[in-house]
Amino acid sequence: MSTVFNFTFVPWFRSVAPYIHMHRGKTFVVGIAGEAIAAGKLQNLAQDLALIQSMGVKIVLVHGFRPQVNEQLAAKGHTPKYSHGIRITDSVALDCAQEAAGQLRYEIEAAFSQGLPNTPMAGSTVRVISGNFITARPVGIVDGVDFQHSGLVRKVDVDGIMRTLDMGAMVLLSPFGFSPTGEASTWPWKRSPPAWPPSCRPTN
Repeated sequence: MSTVFNFTFVPWFRSVAPYIHMHRGKTFVVGIAGEAIAAGKLQNLAQDLALIQSMGVKIVLVHGFRPQVNEQLAAKGHTPKYSHGIRITDSVALDCAQEAAGQLRYEIEAAFSQGLPNTPMAGSTVRVISGNFITARPVGIVDGVDFQHSGLVRKVDVDGIMRTLDMGAMVLLSPFGFSPTGEASTWPWKRSPPAWPPSCRPTN
């Protein structure tokens, strides 16, 4: 270790140590906008989150997918429709959302699977688990606008999420929820965040 590095790194590490102790064992709910992923920031975000998890923090990762869905819609010649800041998800938009969510899950899992030598994730093992943790309900008709397959969060399976986190895995939540009848709905996570309990609330 060089003298310069020693005089810069050690004081810095001492200064962050209290925060490591403070947050060890806590749960962070991290939201990543689809725009950030589209801008090529996923690799750096994955490395940062892997580092945070290695310090004993439990992570629930929620991702958006608005630009990815719009890209799919454009490829099919379909114009995105919004009202009240929420997408009107017709059958075509729902198909595009399912395709976009599947592609993003693939990319996110791949990003957390990297472990090449001489990289920030060398030797790390990050298990990413997703599932039907979100129960949704339709937005319905608001001011005469039928939002069709757009939904809002009705219930969060917090116990299931916490058990998964206790296994040492990272929980991945897509902007999809399912009704008790098995119907899929997209939920605008920026406007309708899950009702996390005090032990599992987002950390700024």
